[in-house]
Amino acid sequence: MLMSSTSEVGHAKNVANLQKLVQQISVYTLYNPPVPELAVANLQTLYNTATAKLTEVEDKRNANKNAIALRQTAFENLKATCTRIINRLEILGLLQGTLDQAKSLNRTIQGGKKKPAATPEEGKETPKTVSTSRQSFTQQTDNFGILIQLLTTVSAYAPDEDELKLANLNTYKDSLVSATQTVDQTEAELNIKLMERDKILYTEGTGLYTIAQNAKKYVKSLYGATSPEYTTVSAIGFTTRK
Repeated sequence: MLMSSTSEVGHAKNVANLQKLVQQISVYTLYNPPVPELAVANLQTLYNTATAKLTEVEDKRNANKNAIALRQTAFENLKATCTRIINRLEILGLLQGTLDQAKSLNRTIQGGKKKPAATPEEGKETPKTVSTSRQSFTQQTDNFGILIQLLTTVSAYAPDEDELKLANLNTYKDSLVSATQTVDQTEAELNIKLMERDKILYTEGTGLYTIAQNAKKYVKSLYGATSPEYTTVSAIGFTTRK
């Protein structure tokens, strides 16, 4: 996911402080900037636009979080389902190669580890195990799909339990695919809103950060560096991306 180097709190604080700056300079009777973007009305419009964009970002972030939670729920039964499938296959008298293939797929889904290749000699370290974990949601779904394909070749696989029947396993796999696609889609939409927000806040020359600094500079030029007017607005902080 696209990440900004400025914290989410920092973005919101920048926007809130723009409103604080606008409120302050709006009471300065001499404030009449020579450039349109520094006018009080335009600063207020910028604040409104930035606030709306922050809301859009949070809406998309919440949609993404909800999609992630729903995907987690969808995958909760995958490992247990695969274990049940293997337990059934083990009693069907299958060729060892077929059973080994099914078990291998199950191991990758479970995220287990292979046993050490050899027993260590006394006084020596235990051999390192080879991780068979391929735990991304897409990889788990892919391996589950391969396992289902393997089941279609096993004529003796005819479970009575509805959730283990091939048609329902395929439906379940499709729901896993859909859940991950929804996460990917909501993440993409969030990334677009993050870029739009950063453009409004931090584009050099035209972003909120630059405009706020220029407004301060104008007050400084208007009232002087040691004036209470400038001292007040200079204390209103804005942060930029590192």
